[in-house]
Amino acid sequence: QSLPQQKLLTWLSVLECVEVFAEMGTARVWGEMGRWTIIVLIQLAKAILRLLLLLWYKAGIQTSPPIVPLNREQQQPLHPQDMEDSSSGKDQTYVGRRSSRVVRSLQSTPSLQSRHWGSPQQREESQSRRAEELNQPPTPLGLQETIAESLYITRPLLHLLSLGVWGQRSWKPWLLSAVLDISSLSLLSDLKDLNRRERAELRRRTILLLYYLLRSPFYDRYSEGRILLLLRLLADYVPGVGFVTRPLMDYLPAWQKIYFYNWG
Repeated sequence: QSLPQQKLLTWLSVLECVEVFAEMGTARVWGEMGRWTIIVLIQLAKAILRLLLLLWYKAGIQTSPPIVPLNREQQQPLHPQDMEDSSSGKDQTYVGRRSSRVVRSLQSTPSLQSRHWGSPQQREESQSRRAEELNQPPTPLGLQETIAESLYITRPLLHLLSLGVWGQRSWKPWLLSAVLDISSLSLLSDLKDLNRRERAELRRRTILLLYYLLRSPFYDRYSEGRILLLLRLLADYVPGVGFVTRPLMDYLPAWQKIYFYNWG
């Protein structure tokens, strides 16, 4: 990736990390008008950055989070003793005669801080496989797929616009957002030869369609009573589950009030 593209991904990641805090902080200081102003500004900035990545840098299907979190266990370098033993030709593993089980030899055991429970071969294979996945170029998008990804990127802005036109209690913003999400997924479903990250992103977007059961006005009119009843039954009749379901029941009303938890 070029340096400007990396900077765009960094800023996009920062926005996604602070959006909930910015919404709650602005609502606390400047009230509802300030809250909706910061929501519009953040969604507008995210849409501009994503469209630049899509149309200018040909970034393909964009994942969330934009920058893959670092897996420190897999990225941890080999212990110097392992490297020394490998360069000197010493065997780092021992194969059992009867069980054929591969275990690490005592001579190549690293320090406690850098110890892992797999064989050196497994660790090297996982590191090389992860590096290969990260270095895979994005799948080129045709006109149909570019339109589908553009629909997904601009959906938050269109939803906010529809909220301003028809109000928060109207079904039209909810239906418009659902149609855009389903249309985007339908257009992208014909795309073949996706890499692993892109396939995972499409699965994530498909699972997130369940959020429409928790989004107003559907949640207020249909889902709320049923979900609370289910959580209450689980808390009363399933031992141990109440430690999770009772705080969740208390948290749901607050969760419903945060736009970026619901629609972000």
